[in-house]
Amino acid sequence: MNSRDEAGGNGMPSSRDPLAEARPRRSVAGWAGLHLRGMAMGVAELIPGVSGGTIAFITGIYVELVQTIRSFDSELLRLALRGRVREVWVRSNANFIVMLLLGMATSVVLFASLLAWLLENREVLIWAFFFGLIVASVIYVGRFVRPWSPRRLGAGTLGVGAGLVLSNIQPLPAPEHWISTLLAAAVAICAWILPGISGSFILLLLGKYQQLVRAVSDIDPGFLLAFAAGCVAGLLAFSRVLTWLIRTRYEGTLAFLCGLMLGSLQKLWPWRETVSTYVDSSGETLPLVVRPVSPATWEAATGLGASVPGAILAALGAMALVFGLEIVARRRGGTDAEVPSS
Repeated sequence: MNSRDEAGGNGMPSSRDPLAEARPRRSVAGWAGLHLRGMAMGVAELIPGVSGGTIAFITGIYVELVQTIRSFDSELLRLALRGRVREVWVRSNANFIVMLLLGMATSVVLFASLLAWLLENREVLIWAFFFGLIVASVIYVGRFVRPWSPRRLGAGTLGVGAGLVLSNIQPLPAPEHWISTLLAAAVAICAWILPGISGSFILLLLGKYQQLVRAVSDIDPGFLLAFAAGCVAGLLAFSRVLTWLIRTRYEGTLAFLCGLMLGSLQKLWPWRETVSTYVDSSGETLPLVVRPVSPATWEAATGLGASVPGAILAALGAMALVFGLEIVARRRGGTDAEVPSS
């Protein structure tokens, strides 16, 4: 039995097309569970450490997520133009996507301000938590890449190199214009639906992460509308590529993503020195160039305690959270409270 056969709903069996699986029918408890999964994905996408796609993978809804994304095609557009609302709703699996988005929106509303405060006041602990999340994600996703053949090791090595390059690209002081916001969102949403790479991490590289956190916290409708439009555009453009990758290069893609996460770990190192800053349009000073340093160097530079024990506990707590989600998903059989299709 290969890794995908062992996945119990999380992986993709190689003996058949995983995207041809029937959509599950859910009870009320099943829909509540889906909302909670959406909340977990929403929290993941607020932080530049773990992907919402990884959460979907761990909690057993990744196949259905990809199925739903794939349904947004020319046939769906044709039905919509003909006013066949019911058929559009069913074909697009709108119940699933609406509940998932509601869960994500719930997390954004509840936790965006808290996250902004933590990034400002508990920087070491929150970055240590992010670091632990991505380490656990590497371990988890890597288990689905068996066997690690020379070709897959090569893909992983290529991913490490790409991660090192990406993590050393300095974030751009992105202009706060709706076009730049739309384009950044289109790129980040592609990362969101892949297990392993964080959309928030991409936003961090593009200089849009702090702007997004502030826009959500302050409820900036202009920024949020442009961001949503970019997400829709990017999702539609990437859906066909994603389908091809899953059907033809599944384990190789996961191997590359594991390497990408490993290579980018330095970007999430808790003790970082700010080399240069920039002032955004609201007059707020934000870091532009940062580099990882030792806890002692960070302590000497800032005059603050390095909080090494706390950072270790935060990282271990993050790892426990990821593996705890996996255990819960296994015990509930992948997708919880599902009613067998007739």
